[in-house]
Amino acid sequence: MTSQNPDSPNDLSTSNTTTNTTISQPVFEQQSLDTSDIDIDADIDIETATDTERLPQPTPPLLQQATYKTKTTDFIVHEVLPLDFTNEGEHLWLHIEKSKMNTAYLAKLLSEWADIPLRDVGYSGLKDRHALTTQWFSLRIPKKVMPESEFSPTDIGAEETITILDQHWHNKKLNRGTHRANQFIITLRDIQFASTDTTISSHEQLTKIRRDIDQHLTNISHNGVPNYFGPQRFGYHGNNIKEALRLFARPIPENRPRPKKSKHKRAPREQHTMELSAARSLIFNEILAARVREGSWNQCLTGEVFNLDGSGSIFASETIDDILLTRLASGDIHPTAVLWGTGNNKVSGVAATMENDVVQGSPLLTQLAVGLEQRDIKAQRRTLRLLIEKLSWKWEDEKTLVLSFTLPTGSFATSVLASLVQELQLG
Repeated sequence: MTSQNPDSPNDLSTSNTTTNTTISQPVFEQQSLDTSDIDIDADIDIETATDTERLPQPTPPLLQQATYKTKTTDFIVHEVLPLDFTNEGEHLWLHIEKSKMNTAYLAKLLSEWADIPLRDVGYSGLKDRHALTTQWFSLRIPKKVMPESEFSPTDIGAEETITILDQHWHNKKLNRGTHRANQFIITLRDIQFASTDTTISSHEQLTKIRRDIDQHLTNISHNGVPNYFGPQRFGYHGNNIKEALRLFARPIPENRPRPKKSKHKRAPREQHTMELSAARSLIFNEILAARVREGSWNQCLTGEVFNLDGSGSIFASETIDDILLTRLASGDIHPTAVLWGTGNNKVSGVAATMENDVVQGSPLLTQLAVGLEQRDIKAQRRTLRLLIEKLSWKWEDEKTLVLSFTLPTGSFATSVLASLVQELQLG
């Protein structure tokens, strides 16, 4: 069983070989495309390609339109990070509630307050600026010599808020990807229903539609939703994909040899993690979309690679038996699709054919796939099915619905909302 953690945009592995690599059967012919001449504006509709609202759902969304993030408190995110503090050591862990501020900027403010290098400030994941969020930060305070003043930054906007909820000493730094999950509390306002029945009164109609929505939410709480990457992965109007295409059109930097006696790991030849992650995410979304259309996004195909629930472990199976089907139905394992790159050799059979057909059927996806391979980005796997923990909901009024649920790290709350709402408007 192999372990992978493909969820973070910064978790991009590079292989150490410059030789040609074969991809899953049938072989993807990367020599068939010249990426040195890409007319992005004229030939490729990036905005449409990255529009996640066009991605298919197993059942049509019951809400035509809804608005979220009208208020800061309409989108609440709590980091789920079970901890057992040692109450010793030189790392001060702070549990902080913030709004209207991104995680990286808050880390900078904390480093300035504690007068420590930014590298000595740890946090597990990035949280939405346009939300009310709680998360942990760790600060390495040498000899526990605390700053003379309390943390009360003045270099923040009028609407930006920071509140320290709790603090503990610990013997370890908080590293990226440490938290297990995120809890969301999301308020949908100004709801417009997808269909109306003019043969019954408005009260009866509303009661029926709300009953259907309640049933849909019950269903996805048991069966999950397609694990699409959300629109934020692709940037405004798909700009991250545009930048990825421009990156792939440039010559590949030479791989400088490392001295034989060097003990330091070689840094990746290029950073560009957001562009590379966006490229892999778009390919993944299209493969998942194809499997949603044919009804296999939560089923087994021959040659499937499975993920063990709650872990980064994967395993391949060329045949499907009753044991696998039982494990799949119980949520113990999930089918996966590739985060494109070299060495995608675990998948085979029908599953491999579908992945390659999706990529080869799109000039845009082909360009992205070739670019990733040429930069020796290693293939990883991501689950096709997103299970939702502790889903609950309540109607505040006829046009306002409040959802509460928990998702594993690396997944998107918008994937849950997309199963319910066709057009999600930002307030």
